Amino acid sequence: MSNTDFQNTDPFAAARSAAEYIAQETGVDNHDVALVLGSGWAEAADLIGETTATLTADAVPGFHAPAVEGHVGTIRSVLTKEGKRALVLGARTHYYEGKGVRAVVHGIRTAAAAGCKTLVLTNGCGGLNESWAPGTPVLIKDHINLTATSPLEGATFVDLTDLYSSRIRALAREVDSSLEEGVYAQFSGPHYETPAEVQYAKRIGADLVGMSTALEAIAGRHAGMEVFGISLVTNLAAGISAMPLSHQEVIESGQAAGPRISKLLAGIIAKL
Repeated sequence: MSNTDFQNTDPFAAARSAAEYIAQETGVDNHDVALVLGSGWAEAADLIGETTATLTADAVPGFHAPAVEGHVGTIRSVLTKEGKRALVLGARTHYYEGKGVRAVVHGIRTAAAAGCKTLVLTNGCGGLNESWAPGTPVLIKDHINLTATSPLEGATFVDLTDLYSSRIRALAREVDSSLEEGVYAQFSGPHYETPAEVQYAKRIGADLVGMSTALEAIAGRHAGMEVFGISLVTNLAAGISAMPLSHQEVIESGQAAGPRISKLLAGIIAKL
């Protein structure tokens, strides 16, 4: 399906079509929890249970191969040790790819159409708190959407007061009591933020900055899912760190923290 065709198709019908394809190819009619695995988080899929089916993402209607190094181009059906079904989305479409906001949240709507009641969003991000060294996982308690867009269309009004589940954040602290939490600001990218933009984000209440998650969380709430978000600080944001920013640094920090944060996420999933 071309970008133009996708933009002209009812997004919820497109999500149902993708969910039907996933059910047919995986042999699983309904999934319970959806995980979007960002930079550094991919290993978690191997720890939460047994992968019973793996699909190439761009074979699923409306999905695309990942455009970012460090992201996995598959969709996996995983049977957790607790007997639940997890849909692991390793192919995230970012807003800066230019495919439109519908494409950005297509995976979220597909997960909801596939039966998922819980949405777990992960990312690699820049940190504004100097005490959060690269490799630090931080729970998302709220977000600031700086993309100047929304996945909701028309007169669609959704309350985001308690968007990021306090219940699941409490469960996460049962796994690791040292976890801190913060506010995530999504910029549109793909360029990194300037030091002035980082200071602006800090002054309006952000602790973390990145290029994903917020739009997906809004779509998840609209679809009726309980949303949980957790970030991996891969670098200090521009102006906070004296070092120039690079995507290679993001990848290397994610790789270094991968085993630890994947075990953490698996522990959280086990409590859902």
